[in-house]
Amino acid sequence: MDLDAVTKQSVLHAKPDGLILQYGTAGFRTKAEHLDHVMFRMGLLAVLRSKQTKSTIGVMVTASHNPEEDNGVKLVDPLGEMLAASWEEHATCLANAEEQHLPRVLVDISEKAAVDLHQDAFVVIGRDTRPSSERLSQSVIDGVTVLGGQFYDYGLLTTPQLHYMVFCRNSNGQYGKATVEGYYQKLSLAFVELTKQAFCRGDDHRTLKVDCANGIGALKLAEMKHYFCPGLSVQLFNDGTKGKLNHLCGADFVKSHQKPPQGIEMRANERCCSFDGDADRIVYYYHDADGQFHLIDGDKIATLISSFLKELLLEIGDGLSLGVVQTAYANGSSTRYLEEVMKVPVYCTKTGVKHLHHKAQEFDIGVYFEANGHGTVLFSKAAETKIKQLAKESEDEKRKAAKMLENIIDLFNQTIGDAISDMLVIEAILALKGLTVQQWDALYTDLPNRQLKVKVADRQVISTTDAERQVVKPPGLQEAINDLVKKYRLSRAFVRPSGTEDIVRVYAEADSQENTDSLAYEVSLAVFQLAGGIGERPQRGF
Repeated sequence: MDLDAVTKQSVLHAKPDGLILQYGTAGFRTKAEHLDHVMFRMGLLAVLRSKQTKSTIGVMVTASHNPEEDNGVKLVDPLGEMLAASWEEHATCLANAEEQHLPRVLVDISEKAAVDLHQDAFVVIGRDTRPSSERLSQSVIDGVTVLGGQFYDYGLLTTPQLHYMVFCRNSNGQYGKATVEGYYQKLSLAFVELTKQAFCRGDDHRTLKVDCANGIGALKLAEMKHYFCPGLSVQLFNDGTKGKLNHLCGADFVKSHQKPPQGIEMRANERCCSFDGDADRIVYYYHDADGQFHLIDGDKIATLISSFLKELLLEIGDGLSLGVVQTAYANGSSTRYLEEVMKVPVYCTKTGVKHLHHKAQEFDIGVYFEANGHGTVLFSKAAETKIKQLAKESEDEKRKAAKMLENIIDLFNQTIGDAISDMLVIEAILALKGLTVQQWDALYTDLPNRQLKVKVADRQVISTTDAERQVVKPPGLQEAINDLVKKYRLSRAFVRPSGTEDIVRVYAEADSQENTDSLAYEVSLAVFQLAGGIGERPQRGF
């Protein structure tokens, strides 16, 4: 490790004075102009991680659903998963090191992680369409090369595509071919195979309108859509030819504002969906005949997919376990429908996709989606082997169901939520079941919900348990919440501290919007009074 060369190169990527950043589930994110030194240092870190794991490591330059002026970076571990928690700490330490301490921090990380510095290193890099991304990718490359690492720059990719590339390279091609073309072929072949029965029945030609958030998803979906069979036509909106990334469009905008994006033409009962800026989230929606907007979020996506999987598993009858993983933010109606109607076990974890992903790995088939539309389905190695065996050997109906499951395995990007992959699975299920978007929406009715924020002097005064659904401290707050919840039908409420700022997030559900809003206000007031609220007291009517 040539620390003199690192020091000389680092001066060209100097750290701004006083800037402190934290590596989290989303990696690093902030204004693009503050990230040059971070990108260089994540190139350094990727080389060390590659040497330590003796594997290809990925570096993705993106800020997902954030505004166009922001950017960010995250590292991808060998199996296409998020960076290990212990290395998140190394990333934070390295990014925040003052210039003169950088060599020492690199040595410390190498020693703590037992990195073999003589081992070869290989890093693959991808970026989204932000104006700053190409320049910042070059900073990553500078970091990789100064430590002697080899690299391949894929250029413009969705975040899930980079995860796919990493996994392919580290599985010696068993997961798929590590090219964009390989990604397109794997997903499209599985989709065509899965849906050929539905489209051969002569079902109506299906059209889907896709809001691409003026992001990378538009470029990749435009390249891929000619692979789809004639039964599905994809129309792209907010494709980046005009308009800013994520501005008044995209999955996060639609979910948070509960209305359609600008730039898309919607007629009554047409299926529409939105990706986010790096195409790892998806939500569906439509206008009914009366012009009312209906959102179909991650909860209903998980319900559609897990219900279909349950039917196929009953058909093959081989005892494979299926579990759905949610957070406390999942609508209570979705949980009740899955548990009471579909008889699918549901588990709750702390907020954050890494917690959902980890829990989903405990099942033969684990389904997880956050309400924001980020999610996927994970199949264990044992489940994959058993399904592929049944697809070859079993009797007609069982073999047919196993073959469908085999195609679904190939369709899902099992490393991370993938909007393109999820879209194809959803479209396949709707076609096979003969469901309209309205029928899907009618599986259950969401309970009204409300989310509020309360400013506090110190968010650390609140600690929670039971997947953030119960407050442990301050004393008396959980009891107050329990008493308030008893006042309303079909109600629940929980509070949790923000991970980044001194606010407490409040969630409430009840049988009507009026009761939900009253419960949310009353819980917010209890937080303000018992957890050191500051500023203006919560008000009715928000």
